[in-house]
Amino acid sequence: MNLINYLLVIILPAFYAGEIVTNSQSKSAPMNVNEVPVYKVERLKKKFKLDANWNKAQWKKIEPIHITNYMGKVSAFQPEVQSKMMYNDTHVFVIFQVKDRFVKSVVTKYNGNVSSDSCVEFFFSPDEKFPLKYFNLEVNAGGTPLMFYIEKPMTELKKLTDDELKQIQIAHSMPEKVDPEIVGPVTWTIEYSIPLSLLGKYSNLTYPTKGVNWKANFYKTGSRTSNPNFITWAVVDFPKPNFHLPQFFGTIQFQ
Repeated sequence: MNLINYLLVIILPAFYAGEIVTNSQSKSAPMNVNEVPVYKVERLKKKFKLDANWNKAQWKKIEPIHITNYMGKVSAFQPEVQSKMMYNDTHVFVIFQVKDRFVKSVVTKYNGNVSSDSCVEFFFSPDEKFPLKYFNLEVNAGGTPLMFYIEKPMTELKKLTDDELKQIQIAHSMPEKVDPEIVGPVTWTIEYSIPLSLLGKYSNLTYPTKGVNWKANFYKTGSRTSNPNFITWAVVDFPKPNFHLPQFFGTIQFQ
């Protein structure tokens, strides 16, 4: 969900504190609102090519995140959405796989309204001391990104420049533009690497290493497709679809 949609809703001021669970969420069962999920992020041992291949060797042994919790109305067709994450000394790496229908992707301008398309999103707080300050990286099925650093919702927002966004390598399995909408079954994948040096320009970065925790959430949306959906990893306890509520982020633990 991008900042345009976000500005239309009211932010809950209270920070959410719930019970941490260490077991990963099952594929079929949505989480209880009191559960705060934990995802263990493995260190990448060998470099690989970014090619949006979910099944390549480097990802095969990495446990996936299952994104199954709906905000607002549950869509008529429910996509199957998974993500995985790794890191090394210079980058964090994220891959999404979406088994989908009603796929549309028309926004090609950086920092455009990509969440209106079929879109996957990674929101994360890389500063352990300030977990409510976060980045939102949103990438539509065609590989077009939007990214802000948000120090204070609605009032303190820093938009990354096009040149900075180009430092994030993004691979996508779908064409840059998907129009008309693909109504039938299709699986699409987004894979990217985020330079830690880029994050450090905006935040007081807690560099990932064994024992470091970041706060984060993973999302799927498609607000202007014919099958609108707003799906989260960590439960967001709010009556309207709104991903910009960092008090509900889960935890990612670097191994």
